[in-house]
Amino acid sequence: MDFLERLKPYHLDVLKEIGNIGAGHAATALSQLLGKTIDMKVPDVRVISFQEITDLVGGSDVIVAGTFLRIEGDVPGSMFFMVPITEAEVLIQRLTGNKSFQLQQPPYEEMGISALQEVGNILAGSYLSSLSDFTKLNLQPTVPGLSIDMAGAILSYGLIPLSQVGDTAIVIDTHITEIRESHKAAGHFFLLPDPDSFDILFSSLGVDTNG
Repeated sequence: MDFLERLKPYHLDVLKEIGNIGAGHAATALSQLLGKTIDMKVPDVRVISFQEITDLVGGSDVIVAGTFLRIEGDVPGSMFFMVPITEAEVLIQRLTGNKSFQLQQPPYEEMGISALQEVGNILAGSYLSSLSDFTKLNLQPTVPGLSIDMAGAILSYGLIPLSQVGDTAIVIDTHITEIRESHKAAGHFFLLPDPDSFDILFSSLGVDTNG
C-alpha cells in the first residue's frame, strides 16, 4: 500500500474531477434510458477502511441490489452499483412497465433482473468510456454480476483483490439521484482502483506520484 502512504490531497482532487466527468456521462446515459432527469455527483473521494465502505450504504446488514464488475486493461479495479431494494424495484418497474415487480423475496422476475443488470452495465460503460477518453488508457468492464443480498456480503466479494494487500481503499463515491415531485431516489456507484493502478492512472494524467 505504498502509494496510499504517498497520497496527497491534490491527488484526491484530481480523482474527484475525473469522477465528476464520468458521472456526468453516466447520468446522461441513464437519463436517456429512463426518460427522466438523473443527476450524478461525486461528493467525496477518500481513503477509507473496508468497514467504512459498507457504512456508506447504510451498514453491512442492509439488503441492497448490487451489481459488481471488474475493470480490465491498463488500470485494473472494481466497480459497484448499489441501491436499496425498494428503490431498485421502482427503477425496474419504470424500465419494464411491470408494476408488480418485487425484490422482497425470490423468485425474481427474469426480465426485471436483466434490466437492472443493464443499468449497471450502462453506468459502468459510460463511466469507463469517459475515464478512458480523459486518460487515453484502455479500460474494459467485465460482464456485471447481480446480487440481492446484504451490502457487506456483496462488497466482500469485490474487495477480495484489495484485501490481499491491505484493509483500506480509495473510493470514488458517486451519488445517483432522481428528483420527481417530492421523491428523491438515490444509489451509490463505487469505483475502486486496485493499488497498483494508481501510478499508471496518475502518470497518464501527468500528475507526479513521487512528491
